[in-house]
Amino acid sequence: MRNISRRTAVAGLASTTAAMAFQPAAFAAAKKIYDLVPIKVADGIWMIEGATEYFTQDNGGAIVNCTLIETSAGLVVIDTGPSLRYGVALRNAIAQLSTLGVAAVINTHHHPDHFFGNQVFNQIPIYALEETRKLAETEGDAFSDNMYRLLGDWMRGTEVTPPNKAIASSSLSIGEREFLIYPLEGHTSSDLAILDKKTGTLIAGDLAFLDRAPTTPHANIAKWKESLQQLKAVDAAGIVPGHGIFDRAGNSLNQTTAYLEWLDQSLRTSVTEGLDMVEALESSIPEEFLAMGAMPQEFQRSVAHLYPDLEREILPLTNR
Repeated sequence: MRNISRRTAVAGLASTTAAMAFQPAAFAAAKKIYDLVPIKVADGIWMIEGATEYFTQDNGGAIVNCTLIETSAGLVVIDTGPSLRYGVALRNAIAQLSTLGVAAVINTHHHPDHFFGNQVFNQIPIYALEETRKLAETEGDAFSDNMYRLLGDWMRGTEVTPPNKAIASSSLSIGEREFLIYPLEGHTSSDLAILDKKTGTLIAGDLAFLDRAPTTPHANIAKWKESLQQLKAVDAAGIVPGHGIFDRAGNSLNQTTAYLEWLDQSLRTSVTEGLDMVEALESSIPEEFLAMGAMPQEFQRSVAHLYPDLEREILPLTNR
């Protein structure tokens, strides 16, 4: 009920002077427009590049990379953005590329910027790993509550629409195009990477970031690094990271690995030295990482996400 009441409040407040005074940009509905520009990155593959920031009123939550792949059955859309409004803009952008429409959607994982545009495509197959589908169902409403709080009227009308088809095999064929399926984990407990066999293009989801700080609310750093090693072995011709520019040289996998190794070691050192969480927040960040998008805020969020578990793992129990 809380989610519904918040959405109702957003819709109702949009027409009031008080609401405009509280958050002017959030309720100017006519100005809430996503300018989505597909960029061709390989034969029959386009990427829509997201901002390398956190969710803001200025970017409308459009921080994710979405991938469009042409098949004889229509386009395959990999990840659908943060809102109903984004999904509509995505569908309009697709209409400029193909008269066949959308054959299928694939969600790489359950974070809201990757699947909240599903609502627009709910009449066609929306594929994901089974655990991703379950996580979208169980955690979607909490994500929705937070997204409405962060983005206000950008989220107008958005309802959680989980994937409706589970991927249970090592490959998926749509039209004449075949995709190899890599069920992995680390960024979340269920991360999907996809290789287009025709071009060798790897869609890595949020297992890979490039010049944008990785996010860690559901991260297992050790498993994430293992997944990155598996993706390096793929030797892809090009990589669409979850966030950041198209990667033709594997830089996203290397940079994400280096950042996770530094993050893990930095936090472990802070715990071992007896620093509390507030003190750990003041840790020095190497210039190569400080220059990433969404820094230092993303590092600070990672301290909050990861520090308590590291303290439990490393510090001795005093009641024994």
